[in-house]
Amino acid sequence: MGLGYGLISCQRSFGDPRTWEDLYAEALALTELAEARGLDSVWLTEHHFIDDGYMASVLPMAAAMAARTSRIEIGTGVLLAPLHNPIRLAEDAATVAILAGGRFTLGMGLGWMPAEFEALGARLDQRGRSMTEILEILSRAWTGEPVTYEGKVHRVPGVGIRPVPSHAPPMIIGGNADAAVRRAARLADGFFSNASPQRLEQQIAVATEELERLDKDPTAFRWIYYHVIHPSSEPGLDPGGVLEHAWQVRWKYSDMDASARRSGPLTAPPPLPDDQRESIRRSTLLGPADHVVERLTAIREASSVPLEFVARSYFPTMGHPEQAEIVEWLGEEVAPYV
Repeated sequence: MGLGYGLISCQRSFGDPRTWEDLYAEALALTELAEARGLDSVWLTEHHFIDDGYMASVLPMAAAMAARTSRIEIGTGVLLAPLHNPIRLAEDAATVAILAGGRFTLGMGLGWMPAEFEALGARLDQRGRSMTEILEILSRAWTGEPVTYEGKVHRVPGVGIRPVPSHAPPMIIGGNADAAVRRAARLADGFFSNASPQRLEQQIAVATEELERLDKDPTAFRWIYYHVIHPSSEPGLDPGGVLEHAWQVRWKYSDMDASARRSGPLTAPPPLPDDQRESIRRSTLLGPADHVVERLTAIREASSVPLEFVARSYFPTMGHPEQAEIVEWLGEEVAPYV
């Protein structure tokens, strides 16, 4: 059922001397290492205009990863579909799928940041409708037949979309709301969740109900669950700075829209507040490999589905040697047992 690695974003951090050329080269090296150590997948994530250079072009990077590997699945977790032209998205995703030899999975989400929608000519208030239409267009785009589509947001004027991959990329939807879960059940091949285990069980129930209503096989629907994971000598023990790394990620999400609109150098994150420290500790799976395996196994058993996992263990503030050590640990000590 598998363990993957992500979410690779190639962000720079305050005070880090590495260039973006360095960060992208390191991300490719981590992808090769993940494959060599037996991990099943690697995942990329998209945002635009962020001052730290959060990855904006996930499909070119996915193509580069495909060219450097031969076995591992490469996925977007997630690409912000309403920010994309659906015809170009279909063409680009098909190209990556061909280069990857059927190893590419197109994970998509709605997006939420006003600056992205404004600058890229999309409407934030139409993102749900836009996502539905894009999924409907993509499902037709890779058949080889001309596509005619008249939607409220998107239009395709009877054109054939090329290239046509031998294996159309599976489509996975990320989100939290019941509407996103139902949309995935209707129009996609699976769901990408980072909810609490309790909320995950609710999402599974919502999807199962919708799949059964549509006479679809719930067992064919894919569930991918990502969780922050880091090795430690004892369960819950921060081995040094892990919570600060996770805080940088959390804080940056709150700063994204503002950072997209300001000029000047990168700003340092504020100190990690005590309340956030405990919140991050609760949401981070820290411990030795046997503890991590036990916890992931319990989450899967409670879910009642063949849950796949993605270790959200890529922290932009970590140096490459430490990132590589985590990938090796995941591949050698965790992945074989989950």
